[in-house]
Amino acid sequence: MAIFVANESGATVDEQRLVDLSRHVLAAMGVAPLAELSILLVDAGHMEKLHVQWMGEPGPTDVMAFPQDELDDRPPPDDDHDVPPTLLGDVVLCPAVAEAQALKVGHSTTDELDVLCTHGILHLLGYDHAEEKEERAMFAEQARLLESWRRPAEAIE
Repeated sequence: MAIFVANESGATVDEQRLVDLSRHVLAAMGVAPLAELSILLVDAGHMEKLHVQWMGEPGPTDVMAFPQDELDDRPPPDDDHDVPPTLLGDVVLCPAVAEAQALKVGHSTTDELDVLCTHGILHLLGYDHAEEKEERAMFAEQARLLESWRRPAEAIE
């Protein structure tokens, strides 16, 4: 899996952790290894512009997801050489908003970025929370993925 991170936020963020988490989430969700994902970290001003432009809502938000290619549920062909990579899309995170939210809920900014990155990836994979049933399903999946990420490898076996 190709995961690209661009930190344009000015904040110090463990970019490798986001890559590792993203790989974990995508693998746990059964996403093909040829998938590509982009993670962009932006400041509050940039996030506010995106939030207004794409959601019509004022102020910065914590995470936005911009899907690209549709995921293909068909089994891969026997010969992977002719299969192009699937561009899942972009997850845009705002560390400044994540930091404020982390303070409110009582955990670290790193933990909040883990939650937001996982949430954004689930949106790219087709999850939504517009309706109560969808919200329950999405947040249950998010919790399962984060628990398996945080659990030491030896505890999984």
